[in-house]
Amino acid sequence: MSPEQMENAPAIRCRSLVKDYGTLRAVDGLDLEVRAGECFGLLGPNGAGKTTTVEILEGLLPATSGQVELLGQTWQTGAARLRQRLGISLQETNLADKLTVEETLRLFRSFYEAGPDIEQLLELVSLTDKRKSWYVKLSGGQKQRLAVACALAGDPQIVFMDEPTTGLDPQSRRQLWTLIEMFKSEGRTVLLTTHYMDEAQRLCDRVAIVDKGKVIAQGTPRDLIQSLGGTEVVELTCDSPMDPGPVSSLPGVHAAKANGNNLTLTLEQLHKTLPLLLEQVRQAGRTMTALSTHHATLEDVFVSLTGRHLRD
Repeated sequence: MSPEQMENAPAIRCRSLVKDYGTLRAVDGLDLEVRAGECFGLLGPNGAGKTTTVEILEGLLPATSGQVELLGQTWQTGAARLRQRLGISLQETNLADKLTVEETLRLFRSFYEAGPDIEQLLELVSLTDKRKSWYVKLSGGQKQRLAVACALAGDPQIVFMDEPTTGLDPQSRRQLWTLIEMFKSEGRTVLLTTHYMDEAQRLCDRVAIVDKGKVIAQGTPRDLIQSLGGTEVVELTCDSPMDPGPVSSLPGVHAAKANGNNLTLTLEQLHKTLPLLLEQVRQAGRTMTALSTHHATLEDVFVSLTGRHLRD
């Protein structure tokens, strides 16, 4: 590939990616393309193949078959160059307990030919006042910010972040959101896996929903949500199952699905449809035991496609 072609290539591309563990197929012919300078989200439940896919892209796992290109290069021919241009924040990072924050960053900075100095990294993740603190003494949010600083020690063009905010308090989550938004503003490419739909909708330019090792939907968060056909979701539970057929014909209802005693509807103009829905329940001779409404989200897209929730 010529230098010009490499410059114009997608930041990340994989084709027909497969990963087998014995008889288990964790990744099943997955195709993905991430543009330079965007934040791209991989969404899916535990066991969907997200982390395995990311570890193959990062060069940590070999694929059983398929093709992977990063910045126009492959791990087979450009591993040394790629390691200088990637930053990785793993799902769980365990650093040396008795190294200070500053010592940890000096160690990681030594792995790269170029990158920001230690002062810049400390300021970037708001850990300047913790520079002399041992890693073991840091809070969960501070440890995660230090892991991100280590990922940035080589001034990477692509940053991989595998569920970076899992288990963090709301303030620490938002601090990391600010960092990710800053990466985007600097033209870096971010590949993010997350279970949090508010996180994906705020940060990601595009997302891919993964289930059973395959991409089952892809697009901007807005486009995927609009694909539901309705902007509101109503979930109700009755004392016995209801036929979704009559409910589907109510004005403004785009879809209705039953699951046991539960009924889920996507619709427009909640204030007009809800009274009609309640009357439908009464006429069917059912007693409603629970009712909730919310604006449609990426979680609803996944449930619509698979019948399961992202955190199942």
